[in-house]
Amino acid sequence: MATILALETSCDESAAAIVRDRTVLAHAVASQVEEHARFGGVVPEIASRRHVEALPQLIATVLTESGVALPQLDAVAATVAPGLVGALLVGSVTGRTLARLHGLPFLGMHHLEAHLCSVELGSPLPPGPYLVLLVSGGHTELIRVDGPGRYQPLGRSHDDAAGEAFDKVARLLGLTYPGGPAIQAAAEGGDPHRFALPKGRVSRPEGGFYPYDFSFSGLKTAMLRQVRALEATAEPLPVADLAASFEQVVADVLVERSCRCARDQGLATIVLVGGVAANRRLRQRMERSCAEAGLQWRLAPLAFCTDNAAMVGVAATQRFAQGCSSPMDLGVAPRLPLVQAGQLYEATACF
Repeated sequence: MATILALETSCDESAAAIVRDRTVLAHAVASQVEEHARFGGVVPEIASRRHVEALPQLIATVLTESGVALPQLDAVAATVAPGLVGALLVGSVTGRTLARLHGLPFLGMHHLEAHLCSVELGSPLPPGPYLVLLVSGGHTELIRVDGPGRYQPLGRSHDDAAGEAFDKVARLLGLTYPGGPAIQAAAEGGDPHRFALPKGRVSRPEGGFYPYDFSFSGLKTAMLRQVRALEATAEPLPVADLAASFEQVVADVLVERSCRCARDQGLATIVLVGGVAANRRLRQRMERSCAEAGLQWRLAPLAFCTDNAAMVGVAATQRFAQGCSSPMDLGVAPRLPLVQAGQLYEATACF
């Protein structure tokens, strides 16, 4: 079994982990949420600087806690796509430097592939193929998984990701950043059916709608108009009801289209991963709908839904087991699609 040091710096979480097969020997995360909260979102330059400051201590921590010395590693892995360019470079350069200094293979990892593998840190998956709903701050996608490295996109958001919509609506309601936890907290006790909000659909050029795609721009506009109308009455803003209604329609849209996609594609299992997968209402809605539809469902452990290096390590162990390695001059790619993840490895290796 390979033992891998994994690094994650794609956005505003600095993370390191030591992973052996699917076992996490140690993991550590340094969050930048409080620093970025005053700006209402991630400031790329600040994120990069904080990664530089945090990563050496995180690496030292996981090596100490795992009892694994650098020469005992089989490989080093780091997220290199997609994400913020400067942030990705910090992890990539650090990972490649450690690999070269200690004569170890380096694996450049795709952030979305890591999220797909996060579910394997929990209960075992049933046999594939299966459908993954990946919902995070930067991505909302439906992906068919036939096995390690074999992915087929089936649906996506055409504008903001669900996590971005949570952040922007939270700001509209005067809540804190990040928006997901803030809206969930504000929605406690709110009426999720008080405000009728649209379930955005994406039109096909030839007519009709894409059945599995998402759009949250219309929902954000509807929330803005609703808030402005309520503010005009001079009454206190019903934040709990607004937050609950918004959270409910997002959960409905994500779950309804996921279940429809799974049925249409003949897939018996839906897997829920990504930062937004931590949302309580979404989890409950998914569990209920899958039970009604006769579908199995799995989700990433709560601790590994948001960005972390343990999921990067699990993805790296799978790639390493297939003989994959990346060139030492590998760059970073802020927008590399998941289906092109194989480009991160040597042409003569992997598959």
